[in-house]
Amino acid sequence: MMVAAAGILTVNDAIAKWLTERYPVGQVLAIRGILVVSLVYGWAVVSGRTSALRVRSWKLNLTRGGLMALSTFLFVTSLSLMPIADAIAISFAGPIFATALAALILAEPVGWRRWSAVAVGFAGVVVMLRPTPEMFRLVALIPIVAAFVGALRDIVTRKMGTGGESTLMVLIVSTSVVAFAGLLTLPFGWVVPTPADLALFVLTSALVAVAQGLMIESLKHGEVGLVGPFKYTSLLWAIVLGLLVWGDVPGLWTWVGAALVIASGLYIWHRETMVRRRD
Repeated sequence: MMVAAAGILTVNDAIAKWLTERYPVGQVLAIRGILVVSLVYGWAVVSGRTSALRVRSWKLNLTRGGLMALSTFLFVTSLSLMPIADAIAISFAGPIFATALAALILAEPVGWRRWSAVAVGFAGVVVMLRPTPEMFRLVALIPIVAAFVGALRDIVTRKMGTGGESTLMVLIVSTSVVAFAGLLTLPFGWVVPTPADLALFVLTSALVAVAQGLMIESLKHGEVGLVGPFKYTSLLWAIVLGLLVWGDVPGLWTWVGAALVIASGLYIWHRETMVRRRD
């Protein structure tokens, strides 16, 4: 489910990057959020699943929504300012952050091997950021902050899933908060969408709904440290889309850093698999 979610979200990120070239980030998030809520609620009614539309904890739902709004705004902003493959590669710090936070907040077991992998992953992020006086890129801080906030969101999602919150309700409440946050940017200027772009808004909304649903389900059934590294599969999609649509080719240091981060994530997954087999 996480692999499918990562692939769908990468296609969605490409559409979002395309839209932010003509529309403010807040407008993209607001329109997309309203459409996502409408689609999900409509599907729940048509499929007879309205019984699942019940909130068990408003505090956790609104917390997740606030974190999702902030991380989405930051990441979509980074897409508008830098190549898609670079933004996604830097965001790979997310599962590393999530692994550390899961140990601290959820008390998920993390041994020295996984901590070593986390350190390697962080080193990969540093390589991608290239924090030297001559090469430091402030814009690269946007996706890394988005990754950290997204990791906090995943921690809250895991806690909600084990607490019995329905995927539909989690998706509706969180996306509503994102849409509301986007609407707050209305006074700063919006652009009237063209019919063709409205079709893109509908498409990206459907993709977000499906991908977020899959991600929420994966975190309900699997530990954060186990399913998180599967987000790394999105890099291949990002490179292909960035090359075909924008002609963007990741630089050498982005490749080196991404390789370190991916290797750390795969090792975390491997260790989790071995532990489960022994159990």
